[in-house]
Amino acid sequence: MTNRVKIGVIGTGHMGQYHVNVAKTLSDAELIGIYDSDSERASQMAEKHKTSAFSTVDDLIKHTDSVIIAVPTFLHHEIAKKALVAGKHVLVEKPIAETLEQAKELVELASKNNLVLQVGHVERFNGAVLELGKIVTEPLLIESRRLAPFNPRIKDVGVVLDMMIHDIDIVLNLVKSPVKYLSAVGTKVVSGHEDIAAVILHFENGAIANISASRNTQSKIRTLNITQKDVYITLDFSDQEIELHRQATSDILLRTGEIKYRQESIVEKIFVHKDNPLKQEHEHFVKCILKETEPLVDGRSDIQTLEIAYKILSEIHKN
Repeated sequence: MTNRVKIGVIGTGHMGQYHVNVAKTLSDAELIGIYDSDSERASQMAEKHKTSAFSTVDDLIKHTDSVIIAVPTFLHHEIAKKALVAGKHVLVEKPIAETLEQAKELVELASKNNLVLQVGHVERFNGAVLELGKIVTEPLLIESRRLAPFNPRIKDVGVVLDMMIHDIDIVLNLVKSPVKYLSAVGTKVVSGHEDIAAVILHFENGAIANISASRNTQSKIRTLNITQKDVYITLDFSDQEIELHRQATSDILLRTGEIKYRQESIVEKIFVHKDNPLKQEHEHFVKCILKETEPLVDGRSDIQTLEIAYKILSEIHKN
């Protein structure tokens, strides 16, 4: 391998175009080229970003050290397996594959060949989420809301695998305890899959997580609130801000004919280094390939996330 990691991007649709745009800016990597099943789109993207459009996936894989896979979910396993068998490192968009069996096969293949297999949970690289990992110690209650308008580009999966999976991944990483049991409900609104879902996760250590997701809400809301014994933590994904609320004093004032409650609290705003999360994700992928750091989001943790996601889907269908 040369000093700069050779990267190829497979799939240049809605998410793939962002990957291409970021990949060409990396200091320790070189964008070798792109592939898209729509050859006309591939040519236009290659011209725009001054790179090469390859005519086949195999040809692109052959000329790279690593690939970023941003194709529909049903193609993740096929293309990721092809790259791993060829000895290439892989960054694949979430979910890692359509089934747990496919996901486990990819993880084992990467491990056997000593390759980096990173899953694209871009929210893990949100500056506020990175800071959150340093603050949260023993969460008692986690409340997550990820709501947005419907985007017709997502046709092959519902809101659980499209949006909620980000929050499942973050919650599991924060609680660090097995899920004891869960309950979930959901409904179709504008697609053939669930468009709204609400989930409660009960963990073995006693923690509870309440996760809501909707892709039929006319306002974009992405928040995470965490209750700990001595502090209440709020996070807004959009502006990458964290606030810590600590109770200072509380009194009940008795006066003639009325009862008044007074509470004083301290609010701390945490400084967050704000950067492009997708760029952070790419830079981390390259550093893992160069063995400068360990993967923050590896395949094994994504299998756990996918297991919970499919249990949620099973509960929704049952209910």
